[in-house]
Amino acid sequence: MKILFISLGCDKNLVDTEVMLGLLASRGHVMTNDEAEAEAIIINTCCFIHDAKEESIQNILEMAEYKKTGCLKALIVTGCLAQRYRQEILDEIPEVDAVLGTTAYDQILESLDAALAGQPEVRLADLQSLPAVETKRLVTTGGHYAYLKIAEGCDKHCTYCIIPRIRGSFRSVPMERLLKEAEELAEQGVKELILVAQETTLYGKDIYGEKKLPELLRRLCRITGLRWIRILYCYPEEITDELIRVIKEEPKICHYLDLPIQHANDRILKRMGRRTSKQQLIEILEKLRREIPDICLRTTLITGFPGETEKEHEEVVDFVDQMEFERLGVFTFSPEEDTPESEMPDQIEEEVKRERQAEIMELQQEIAFENAEAMVGREVLVLIEGRVTDENAYVGRTYRDAPGVDGMIFVETGELLLSGDFAKVRVTGALEYDLIGGLVE
Repeated sequence: MKILFISLGCDKNLVDTEVMLGLLASRGHVMTNDEAEAEAIIINTCCFIHDAKEESIQNILEMAEYKKTGCLKALIVTGCLAQRYRQEILDEIPEVDAVLGTTAYDQILESLDAALAGQPEVRLADLQSLPAVETKRLVTTGGHYAYLKIAEGCDKHCTYCIIPRIRGSFRSVPMERLLKEAEELAEQGVKELILVAQETTLYGKDIYGEKKLPELLRRLCRITGLRWIRILYCYPEEITDELIRVIKEEPKICHYLDLPIQHANDRILKRMGRRTSKQQLIEILEKLRREIPDICLRTTLITGFPGETEKEHEEVVDFVDQMEFERLGVFTFSPEEDTPESEMPDQIEEEVKRERQAEIMELQQEIAFENAEAMVGREVLVLIEGRVTDENAYVGRTYRDAPGVDGMIFVETGELLLSGDFAKVRVTGALEYDLIGGLVE
């Protein structure tokens, strides 16, 4: 059967998609990118913020039309939107044949069978379960990098976040399972492994009684074939001296950390349910830069949180100016039903949210340009992603660039390079690099 699979949302959702693709391929199903010829369409949805919810709904409605105009026999909705609005989806969109919850993705084959048999169903599993699938994932990221989801769910309960209600409490994947999966990915040609979870820094606390991310990292570094290991979603308050030491000592670990800070005013941080103060954030960031001078720090901020005053917003602007993050993104606050913040008074007008977002991003552009200029003349390693059409140039990423969220750089050379190659280059401009050392084995 020809199946079209649409994966929306975050990289953690993408891992679930790849698991389902592996299961479908093991049954002999063939994937297609053509909606008109697809006999089954599966949409792995997101509902983290309003825009993500709208994108998911729009995709479902668009694909539903192929029940009339295409070859579509089964339309299945999975993921976060499916978990949260499972019955509403079946009731409001009759073209949907099956809905699969966030912890039931390992049952995709059974769900597909039921859909084809004309038995509409909602298939759920215990929200605290952790599916274990022996079938290999079907990696969709090009083959030279892949995500490794080391935990599921979250215990933080930030007041703006719905994740604990649709993904459950924090649950670490047993270390042996992760090491086996990482070895399989390396055997398939993966060179960059990117660790993801709702919170990576707390890994192991629930099943081993203590944080085990440092040990996991050291053991992953021993896997032959892996060249880079990147860590995303590190909560600042959980970063330990041991973790910093491992990042410093292990050459495979990228000097790059993604720390979701969200704000810099103590009152707003408390209203958000965050566990750090502004001063604690400054101390953590300064320690990271002191211990790892070439570290690249990425963060995300929320602007227009309920009750945020102009003065508190300006405090965030000053904080960004002071800390000079190498990478930064800003989201306007999105009220989500069934979360404490959605009922808070003093909601901010959308126009004000966008203005505050634009102000921070304009400042960040200046900081980013200055950081890029400071790199000129340095020699760095680049992971090649592809070639620029009709030019002697390639696009790639340095250790400072995570796929999908950070930028790409251009490498000029007459030498033949392939996707997945590592090349030594010299920075010649803000986004331009020249090959100087050829391929690096």
